[in-house]
Amino acid sequence: MESAAMRYKEIVGLAASAADELRAWELRRVQELESEILAAEQAVAEAAQREQRTAQVAHNWWRMAADNVSRLTWLELAEGPTPAANARAAWLDRYLNELKPMYQELVDSVLSLGWRARR
Repeated sequence: MESAAMRYKEIVGLAASAADELRAWELRRVQELESEILAAEQAVAEAAQREQRTAQVAHNWWRMAADNVSRLTWLELAEGPTPAANARAAWLDRYLNELKPMYQELVDSVLSLGWRARR
């Protein structure tokens, strides 16, 4: 039969082992969380840069469209574009790719209206 002292030593040893394992797990978890936080911060920074570039591209297209429409004295220009809360971030490239054909259609329409007005 084990003595109480031996049992106590065994329990203390197991507790010390468990504490060491817990410390090691906590250190690993801290490293994992720091890595995840860094990745999330980088993703946020990249998203902010992408948002800024997209806003600039949209503003440039709007300026060009406004310049074309300003030739039509009977048409009043509305406010510039604002970010759409319901837009899907995954479709950003698709949205940007749709700007050029829409702009060209606007230019063609303005030119067509200008030609008709000269008749």
